[in-house]
Amino acid sequence: MLDTTTYSQLETLCETMTGKSFLVVTGAGISTASGIPDYRDKDGVRRGKQPMMYQEFVGNPAARQRYWARAMLGWPRIRAAQANAAHRALAALQVENSISGLITQNVDALHSQAGSQDVIELHGSLHRVLCLDCQQRSERADIQEQMLEQNPYLLGVDAKQAPDGDTLLDPAFEAGFSVPRCPHCDGDRLKPDVVFFGENVAPQTAAKATSSVEQAEGLLVVGTSLMAWSAFRLCKAMVEQGKPVFAINHGKTRADELLEMKIDASCEQVLPWIAEQLGAR
Repeated sequence: MLDTTTYSQLETLCETMTGKSFLVVTGAGISTASGIPDYRDKDGVRRGKQPMMYQEFVGNPAARQRYWARAMLGWPRIRAAQANAAHRALAALQVENSISGLITQNVDALHSQAGSQDVIELHGSLHRVLCLDCQQRSERADIQEQMLEQNPYLLGVDAKQAPDGDTLLDPAFEAGFSVPRCPHCDGDRLKPDVVFFGENVAPQTAAKATSSVEQAEGLLVVGTSLMAWSAFRLCKAMVEQGKPVFAINHGKTRADELLEMKIDASCEQVLPWIAEQLGAR
C-alpha cells in the first residue's frame, strides 16, 4: 500500500507528464525485483568489494582470468532474469507515446525483453562480448558454452551473486581457469560489451543520450542514485535547460538538489500505477 504523501506525489508527477515529452533514465533499482542485485545502499554507499577497473582488465591477463571465472558462474542468473512490472510499464508508456525515450545504465537487456524500443544502453549489454583485438562482437551465450566446455571443474560450484553478473568466488577456483577465445580471430582478450569503471561511454552513445535530453521536455529518473557521471550529467543538462527532473528511488541521489520531486517508493509498485493513470495498459 502507498501512503497518502506518495499518492499525492504520484498525482503531481502524472499531471506534469501529461501532454509532455518526458525522457526516462533507469538504473539498477528497476531490476532488483528481477533478482539482479544493485550496487548501493539508501545512502548511496557502494556495497561489497570495489569493481574491477577498465585498465586492470585490459592490461592484466590474470584480471581477465578472474573476471571470466566469476562471470561464467554469474551468467545463468542474468540469462534467466525476467522483466518485471516496472520494465513492462515503461514499455507500455512508450507504446502510448507517453514517454519520449528510454536510457538505461543497466546491462541486463530487460527493457528490450519487456518490449521497449530503441533503448539507449548507456553502459552496454552483458548479452554481447567484444574482442579487444579484432573488435568483432559475439553472443554471450556462445562464449558461455565455450567456457563451460573448457572449465568443467567449476560446474556445481556455489558462488554468491554480485551486481552485473559477477559472483564472489574463492580465488582458489580462479587459477586454473581457461579464458574464452574469440570465435573470429582466436585472440584471448575478450571483454563483455559493457562500460567498465574507469572506461568512457562510447562517443556515439553519449551523443544519442545528449540529443534525447535536448528533445525532451522533462526527465524521470528511476531506480538509480545517479552516482555515475554518465547519468548525472543528463540530469544536470536537463536542469540547465530549464526542464523539470523527477526521481523514483529508494534513498539519496547525487541529483537531490536538482530534483523537482523525489518519490521514495518501489519502481515495480509505482510505475504500473503511473502507466495506468497516463492511459497505458
